[in-house]
Order: sequence, then C-alpha cells, then structure tokens
Amino acid sequence: MAGTSSIQATPRTRTRTTKAREAVPMYGAGVLSFRHDLAARECGVIDRALEIVGRCLRQPGVVMADPDAVKQYIRLHIGAETAEVFCVMYLDPLNRMIAFERMFQGTLTQTSVYPREVALAALAHRASAVVLAHNHPSGVVQPSRADETLTRTLKDSLALVDVRVLDHVIVGGDKALSMAEWGLL
Repeated sequence: MAGTSSIQATPRTRTRTTKAREAVPMYGAGVLSFRHDLAARECGVIDRALEIVGRCLRQPGVVMADPDAVKQYIRLHIGAETAEVFCVMYLDPLNRMIAFERMFQGTLTQTSVYPREVALAALAHRASAVVLAHNHPSGVVQPSRADETLTRTLKDSLALVDVRVLDHVIVGGDKALSMAEWGLL
C-alpha cells in the first residue's frame, strides 16, 4: 500500500441503512468485484450472511473479545477481491461495531489511503476506536514496509482526535493476519 498516487481512490460501496447507526455494506457487481460473475441469488445469500455476522459483532463486548471473529468478518468482506481495498471498522467506547466501510479501492498491488478522510469518517461515526483492514489479492498476508508505515501514520493521526487504532487486519484469500497479534501496532 502506498500513499504516493496522484489519483485519489473512490469508494465503490453503497450503504443501506437498516437501523440508526447500523450501516450494512452492499457491494455492486462491478467488474473489479469478485461478485461480478455471481448470480443475484448468490450475492443475496452473501449479503444476508454478512448482515447476520455484522449484527452479532455489534453485541456488547463481542468485537475485541474475539479477534478471530473480526478477522473472519473482514475476510468474508474483502478476502476474494481482485484489487486492493482499504476498509475501516468503526467501534463505540464498548468496542461494539458501529459500521464497517470500504473507504478506498486501488489496483492489484496498492491503494492510496488518505489519513484525513479516515479521521473525518471516524468523527462522523462518533467512533472511539477503529480496526483498519485491507486485502492483498496475491494471497500473501505478510505486511509490507508500506503497510507498517501507513499503520503508524494512521495511528498517530487518529490519536490527535482521540480515536484509537486497535488493529490492522490484512487478508488474502482464506488467510488473515492481525498486526496487533504480531506486535506490529
């Protein structure tokens, strides 16, 4: 991941609000999405499953009590994407999920991430903490130097507005790596 591109990535997510403060992502079937070749019924099943898992993660204390559930939730959302995407899970003071949003979409090997936009979104959600996430379409979940630098930059930037970065999850296919578990946070 690098922040050197002169073209700002744009979000490719529509959001359907089901309840106050409960955003459920709905991904289009664009050619860059792994869902492009899926039938509408299959996409509906995936959306429903993610909605159920997301609702479970919104229960008190669930998010940080089970980091594996968070990794799997993120893996289900972006693990099969064919281009890098950067997402943020916004958490309330009790570490319950407020929302999970796809913020930036990039290319096969990198995504431009803008700390200002992440901070503005965290403030808009009134989040007290976040879990950062992105995918590696190659399937290799080892963080790059750019991933580590970006994580430090976002952690420092968000700290200025009292938003904690609890983790940065990297997913690739059916694998997920927690930078917090690896001591890289």
